[in-house]
Amino acid sequence: MEWIYLVVAGLFECGWAIGLKYTDGVSKIVPLFLTIAAMGMSVWLLSVAMKTIPVGTAYAVWTGIGAVGVAIMGMVLFDESRDILRVICLLLIVSGIVGLKLVSSSQGAS
Repeated sequence: MEWIYLVVAGLFECGWAIGLKYTDGVSKIVPLFLTIAAMGMSVWLLSVAMKTIPVGTAYAVWTGIGAVGVAIMGMVLFDESRDILRVICLLLIVSGIVGLKLVSSSQGAS
């Protein structure tokens, strides 16, 4: 169950990072409120996941999900570069996340 919390925490991290873009320099109240709420949920879910997932693994996965998710959302929402080298680098991050999960599972972590 902690891995589900961790993945959802990473998705909330994507939400707050993209939300910052919509706050327009922290001048728009509704996007700011939603961004702060997403930040809180992200950190809370990360802390719940860390009850059983080692801190190094949890943090690496959390930031990896956030980095890949925000990069993809930037491509979709803001027409950011879809250069093949950029996509390959994102796939390398995803492979690292999967690898950490596999290693964690083989060592008996939930």
